[in-house]
Amino acid sequence: MGFYGKETAPERALGLYDAFLRCWSADTCAPRFRADWSRDNPTLGHCSITSFIVQDIMGGEVYGIPLPDGGYHCFNKVEGKVFDLTSEQFGGKTLDYTDCVPQTRQAHFSDADKYARYVLLKDRLLTALAEGEGE
Repeated sequence: MGFYGKETAPERALGLYDAFLRCWSADTCAPRFRADWSRDNPTLGHCSITSFIVQDIMGGEVYGIPLPDGGYHCFNKVEGKVFDLTSEQFGGKTLDYTDCVPQTRQAHFSDADKYARYVLLKDRLLTALAEGEGE
């Protein structure tokens, strides 16, 4: 299947996705989704922290798709390309990536648990990327 925007995403996003696959885990998943997290659905509960890590590495903007519960599903726009490394958590459902709301770190990281998960995932990702460079 692959993530949304894979065909047009910057090349670097493809490598990041592969590295994230090795790093996403139950302890980096949002607590409300943790019971449903599995290796079969590794992107579940990781949208905002993943999107902000991608922004750290690639720049660009983080946007959110409004959800019925009042929250947002986050994704990236880099170099004019829209892609969502965590879209697979929705199965075959395609989300509407138009007219979305810019997201800020201040809003997302005011939640101390989310910030701690972001730091943990980013550390794991940077380690995975460094190890991958030696291949």
